[in-house]
Amino acid sequence: MVKKEITSPAKLKKELEEAKAELVSRNKKLKLSVKTEAKKKVDKKKAVAKKKAEAKKKVDKKKAVAKKKAEAKKKVDKKKAEAKKKVDKKKAEAKKKEEAKKKAEEAKKKEEEAKKKEEEAKRTYEEELEEQLTEDEIKNFAIDKTDMDKLVNRVTEMIASYATNGILQNILWRKLKLSSRDGSRLALKLEKLGNITREKILENGRWTYLLLIKKIPISTISIENAPCLVCPVEGKCSTDGEISPKTCVYIEDWVLTELKTKKRHETN
Repeated sequence: MVKKEITSPAKLKKELEEAKAELVSRNKKLKLSVKTEAKKKVDKKKAVAKKKAEAKKKVDKKKAVAKKKAEAKKKVDKKKAEAKKKVDKKKAEAKKKEEAKKKAEEAKKKEEEAKKKEEEAKRTYEEELEEQLTEDEIKNFAIDKTDMDKLVNRVTEMIASYATNGILQNILWRKLKLSSRDGSRLALKLEKLGNITREKILENGRWTYLLLIKKIPISTISIENAPCLVCPVEGKCSTDGEISPKTCVYIEDWVLTELKTKKRHETN
């Protein structure tokens, strides 16, 4: 059996104080260690949070940059779209103008063709003759075994009898028993001589000419049989004398004969 060493109160007190001091010291160290660990944890958390914040900041910055780029791209795309739209609009307008021009040209061409066809439809035998014959050939036209001076005078007088109304050439040729060929040439001749004018008209769906008097040629035929030319008392004849045209039976008979002759010609 081991004997315990008896410690004195002073020594025991001292040992207690030392133990107490060591315990306090340990407590302090423990608290300091806990605080340090806690601080380390906090600092670590802060560091992690800081890193996260920085990472987030970088991400946000990247997002902001990407957003700016996207907006810039959007603006560029918008400008491109607007520019393309303008170009497309100009192209569409140009295409419309081209199509309108083409349609106008086609319409003009059709109009010209229609006009040409219409002119061709209007074209008469006389117009073809005028192109084929010279002015001298027209003026010198003659019908075989026919006194052209008498014929010209007769035709002119007949046309003159219709005054301002005129007469259709085909009707006149039937009255004179002339062919269309000779009648057409004769009408051209009379026009070139200045005796008549020809007015182109549409009659029963066909183009023909209305003949109108312009100038009646001077003719002696109307006085060839006048009694005055062989009257033995012509020198004594006056409007107020005993012998006068007013009371002359020879003149009366001559006038009546001429009227009958004229009516017979017009009937024929």
